[in-house]
Amino acid sequence: MAKNGSISSSVIKRLPRYYRFLGELKKQGVDRISSRELSALMKLTASQIRQDLNCFGGFGQQGYGYHVDELHGEIGKILGVDKHFKTILIGAGNLGRAIATHINFETRGCRLIGIFDINPDIIGKSVGNLQIRHVDEIEDFCRENSPAVAVLCIPKATTQEIADKLVSLGLKAFWNFSHYDLSIEYENIVVENVHLGDSLLTLTYGANIIDNSD
Repeated sequence: MAKNGSISSSVIKRLPRYYRFLGELKKQGVDRISSRELSALMKLTASQIRQDLNCFGGFGQQGYGYHVDELHGEIGKILGVDKHFKTILIGAGNLGRAIATHINFETRGCRLIGIFDINPDIIGKSVGNLQIRHVDEIEDFCRENSPAVAVLCIPKATTQEIADKLVSLGLKAFWNFSHYDLSIEYENIVVENVHLGDSLLTLTYGANIIDNSD
């Protein structure tokens, strides 16, 4: 784990990329890789890679590089992929169903155990192997199953209220796809706000720069 508790957010955000690239190298049968070779693949400097990994103790050997399988496993532990945190999803509309269907929660440290919505037309229908429940069942469900993570695919107006309730029920982390910048006045709560529209605008900014340079 980390040498100290002050790892920068930029380092943390690079960890999933390391995990993903090392996973691909494992699939290709690569046994070891140097920081220089990894830097060429990831478009980072070798120095940056060494600095990032040294935040967690360092894993390479001088003259040998990194053992791909071992480093992949260690980064996975840092990211918590071995924990399989119990996860619920609130909002089974188009986005919620797509996330529940196409995101492999099991390989990313979570286990989806419940899906909730308020739409009577879809209550009782299945998404994968889970049946959509009414949000009125959340309280009893959480007390019986103790989920730690919530995926929020709900309207902006209801996000804070739902999040407050879930925190009171013991949830510790939120993957928030609503248009509400969730900031909860509680300690030890993790929030990852995902703004797909903002991401698209970042893309169009880059496209605009290229277009104007032609």
